[in-house]
Amino acid sequence: MITAFVLIRARGDRIAALGEAIAELPQVAEVYSVTGPFDLVALLRLQDLEELDDAVTQGILALEGVERTETLLAFRAYPKKLLDQGFALGGE
Repeated sequence: MITAFVLIRARGDRIAALGEAIAELPQVAEVYSVTGPFDLVALLRLQDLEELDDAVTQGILALEGVERTETLLAFRAYPKKLLDQGFALGGE
């Protein structure tokens, strides 16, 4: 299984609609609206690199309002407890 993060720069008036449309793509597990140079981040779970290519080029990039993407491949996942702590707001 391949895990990829797709950073997406979108036209300002299309961010919310794109977030919803991207979340509906079959390979997409989650979509987040974020701060910084990109507007959205999509978490994809895929069987192989061909599926990644299809998801990005024929899926995400084909949507109206997507200006640019950058794809990051995950090498390793760390224990869930550590990931939960990293995303916790306010700490424990």
